[in-house]
Amino acid sequence: MKRRDILLSSLAAAWAGNAFAQIGNAPVRILVGAPAGGSTDTLARSLAVSMGLALGRTVIVENRPGAGGNIAADAVAKAAPDGNTLLMSFTSHAINATLYPTLPFDPVKDFTALTCVATSPSILVAHPSVPAKDVRELIALAKAKPGQLNFAIGAVGSSLHMAGEAFKMQSGVNIVNIPYKGTAPAVQDVLAGQVQLMFAAVGNVKAHIQAGKLKALGVTTAKRLPAFPNVPAIAEALPGYESSAWFGLFGPARMPADRVRQIGDAARHALQQADMRQRLDTEGAIPVGNSSEQFSAFVQSEIVRWAEVVKFSGAKPE
Repeated sequence: MKRRDILLSSLAAAWAGNAFAQIGNAPVRILVGAPAGGSTDTLARSLAVSMGLALGRTVIVENRPGAGGNIAADAVAKAAPDGNTLLMSFTSHAINATLYPTLPFDPVKDFTALTCVATSPSILVAHPSVPAKDVRELIALAKAKPGQLNFAIGAVGSSLHMAGEAFKMQSGVNIVNIPYKGTAPAVQDVLAGQVQLMFAAVGNVKAHIQAGKLKALGVTTAKRLPAFPNVPAIAEALPGYESSAWFGLFGPARMPADRVRQIGDAARHALQQADMRQRLDTEGAIPVGNSSEQFSAFVQSEIVRWAEVVKFSGAKPE
């Protein structure tokens, strides 16, 4: 066998031995439009470790918070479509399409949707003093006392804010929003009884519910959660109601098909690892790992879905 043929055979064997091989060795950057320590950042860092092993490359996470994730998204939209600059985004990517009058990018056309990493169901909680044991009783109470109940909101325009707006829109109740600069202070004021109600990520309030410090009224998933089998789905009282946050991986538009496949496969491989599954469980998140085509269709449907809720809310970007 000629030297050239031997070399080609060796290269082919190396590729077959690593399904996620990539050309080049520059670090892959995952930009996160949220501060360090939050759910999006935590999931991105966990994903980066396993993706780096699968790709055989260094994968680093950069935090670029601000404007509801739009600063990081804009940087990725304008990056070269070589797969070296990615975005770990969240539900606000779809909400912002309506919330912001103008954006420096198109949330669909300027991105390659790679895969939905996970979804995060939320739960409607109340201070124990609220005289309602479930969603039906809460709706009756709110209608009897319009404007006298209130929701704590960790961030205006967030998925949890919009979960509350969707609840009000579908139930026809008047509940006042109390905005906070972050989830932690919002949860603390509900625990203290300063605010009565809140839609929260399961991971942020599970311990408080188990300790009896908060009352769980309903989960936002279409069906009951295994972790809370005795807590009804809100949809049992409001048919069709559903609201879960999601986290997804994007690249710039016009990424080559082989890079889309390689990075998507690496992310899906990462989601199968035990440590990643444990991290997701800790965050109260459910792994997804769908295809690029499926995720792209999902994002487009989410933009349409949340547009009506954002308009109903009258929310303006902070």
